[in-house]
Amino acid sequence: MSTTPSTHAIVIVGAGPRGTGFLERLAANLPELYGDRPLDLHLVDPHPPGPGRIWRTAQSPLLWMNSRAEDVTMFTDETVDLVGPVRPGPTVAEWAGIEGRTFPTRPQQGAYLRWVFERARAALPASVSVHEHRTTALRIGGPREGRQRVWLEGSAVPLLADLVVLTVGHLDAEPDPEQRALAGFAARHGLVHLPPDFTADTDLTAVPAGEAVLVRGFGLAFVDLMVLLTEGRGGRYEGEGDALVYVPSGREPVLHVGSRRGVPYHSKIGYALEGERPPLPRFFGPEQTDALLRRPGPIDFRRDVWPLVDKELGWAHYHRLFSTHPERTTLAWGDFERAYEAAPPRGAELAAVVAAAVPDPADRLDLDALDHPLDGLRFASKEALQHGLRDYITDDLTRRHDPGHSSDAAVFAGLLSVYGQLLRLGNRIDTGDWWHGFFSYLASGPPGPRLRQLLALSRAGVVRFLGPQITVEADEARGVFRAASAAVPGEWTEARALVEARLPDPTLELTSSPLLRALHEEGARATASGLLVVDPVDGRVLDFDGRPHPRRFALGPHTTARTDSAFTRPRTGGVAFRQNDVTARAALTFLRDRACRLPAPLSA
Repeated sequence: MSTTPSTHAIVIVGAGPRGTGFLERLAANLPELYGDRPLDLHLVDPHPPGPGRIWRTAQSPLLWMNSRAEDVTMFTDETVDLVGPVRPGPTVAEWAGIEGRTFPTRPQQGAYLRWVFERARAALPASVSVHEHRTTALRIGGPREGRQRVWLEGSAVPLLADLVVLTVGHLDAEPDPEQRALAGFAARHGLVHLPPDFTADTDLTAVPAGEAVLVRGFGLAFVDLMVLLTEGRGGRYEGEGDALVYVPSGREPVLHVGSRRGVPYHSKIGYALEGERPPLPRFFGPEQTDALLRRPGPIDFRRDVWPLVDKELGWAHYHRLFSTHPERTTLAWGDFERAYEAAPPRGAELAAVVAAAVPDPADRLDLDALDHPLDGLRFASKEALQHGLRDYITDDLTRRHDPGHSSDAAVFAGLLSVYGQLLRLGNRIDTGDWWHGFFSYLASGPPGPRLRQLLALSRAGVVRFLGPQITVEADEARGVFRAASAAVPGEWTEARALVEARLPDPTLELTSSPLLRALHEEGARATASGLLVVDPVDGRVLDFDGRPHPRRFALGPHTTARTDSAFTRPRTGGVAFRQNDVTARAALTFLRDRACRLPAPLSA
């Protein structure tokens, strides 16, 4: 299908949550900026619009969201920095009529997203025609100053578009050299190898019951894997809290799990941050970001930015500690504040200031120790490691549900503030995979009940911990996979199955999206870590030479403007909402200006 030259058209590739959010902002801004002129909107996605692939309703209800129902909204409020109009709407809890502290299932979230999409579509005026294409976009062509052509799978005739907006969400990836080698090894020896993938999309029927399975990765992908291979195979839980017991079905494998850190992501915080909140930003705000942007050349994350991030998160932590638990400090807040402000970031002087004012090490913030919780620890045996990890997870659960440690929640607020500044740095900085992983580890961990289930599975022997800094080998002589950890030197675990419990890296070089791969090959710029580089102001795709493409935009996790999480908490400023608003207004302004230059139609 193509559009007529007299009607402007936008092609939106990706109709999941980000595409839906963009559509909502387009509808909100359209009356002011475009009026009742005719417009064709083409939505291209092989999956249902609204939920898209990740949140589709046709998946196991055993899988949960990673956020509480009261903490998820697709609608703007007065805290969002918008030029366009605020259009409030319900949270998942309010829409579904469920208790706010509940963790909704993925299908429940998918149903909410479908409703949001239908509402956004209904808000469009009658002059806008919406066309849904349940297929895959293969390639974008066309001159910078002319209409774009979007080729779709299964059609020889491209869509014609004045503008293209890429909201493709999370990307699949082709195997890297290591994964290809492991797959070849598995094929030669009749083993099971599952590469990085979205767990809900992975065919787990090949994972053998009752046998050892090596699992590399201890984040959210592992939690889904754990659920699908236990409850998903007929197991069940009895009791609650610390007395929770797993009753196996006999069809479970034995999951031997390890990772770089060797521990799961920190539990979701189980209380609300009440009372005085840290005044943010303080040490990494607009002033510091502006100074970085004035520097010539690239900005190095570790050298130039991480010290500011460290000090900002420390500020959030100690402000909360001093304001809520002054009895656990030895200085007046004003004295500490002055000393903290004067000390250089991440140095001995700052450490001395903190040590003098905060006597209990458990009340101090050490980001390096958090990132490497098991470094230097050695266990006498594999069994000793199991006990040690269960104690670690239990302590984490206790702390993250204790308001007495609400400094942790203040650090979470600091992380959100930091992410907003990193987005302003845009294509001047490449934070790499470490920062996003560290953020997720601290701020986007599993619900507390999931970690209680993990403990029950460990006690039942269904999950076994491998430890940190794991090494995985393909033993050609024995025809098995082997794994070992720095925590138990010399102890190896053998298995005939290996599962990579992590998401594919969102790189343009390895993406299995033909559209994005072609876009990169034809001139779109990518960071060293493989993200699509976009203008931080309005999301326009940048060419190799740094020029923004006038007719191509991109929003989402595959870009340098990726935000801190998939969804927005109410009343937290909604960076993704602001991005959607700016991009929608830029698109409509572009089309309006072109419409004003078109000749008037001939009268009858």
